[in-house]
Amino acid sequence: MKKKVLSNVSNKSKAKASRLRIIAGEWRSRQLPIPDIEGLRPTPDRVRETLFNWINAYLPGAVCGDLFCGSGALGLEALSRGAKHMTFVDNSRVVSQQMQTNLATLGATDKANVIAQNAAVFLDTVTPHAMDIVFLDPPFRKGWLAQIIPLLEKGWLADRALVYIEMEKEADLPALPSHWTLLKEKVAGQLVYRLFEISK
Repeated sequence: MKKKVLSNVSNKSKAKASRLRIIAGEWRSRQLPIPDIEGLRPTPDRVRETLFNWINAYLPGAVCGDLFCGSGALGLEALSRGAKHMTFVDNSRVVSQQMQTNLATLGATDKANVIAQNAAVFLDTVTPHAMDIVFLDPPFRKGWLAQIIPLLEKGWLADRALVYIEMEKEADLPALPSHWTLLKEKVAGQLVYRLFEISK
């Protein structure tokens, strides 16, 4: 999967070479550089594989958002498997610049927007467009989900949208709207990851 950037990571961090491998689809087995900076954490490949087994049928033509994109592993995997468009959001300019470079390497700049901004500020200040699939894998122990979930309800979710949430196992989910239905849930080590369907 991707890796995540904590909000206090300096944009001046010196990145070392680290790589992301796309699992399947158009760019299967492609390896791309990602910044190896403090606060980035990888999600195990098996979690990514399980997630995309869950959502593969929904990807072709889907408009998606990867709101704490880090390495961009979830968003790039979705594009590789047929998603129409991806909005990548991350607070780190180092990460955002690498995302732009990787999209150019893949010839996919027309399929994505890269936003170097706090995800909550982005959702609260930009005119919403409905997304079919949203990936939420925020930095642990920062309370991000409680901020982001109400903002998604302000026009960012299409009817029957899917929302993927990955979080630390010991934490409690914040209160969810009643029309969010849990479809899948699994634990991997210290992670718990869930897939929700949103009905209007």
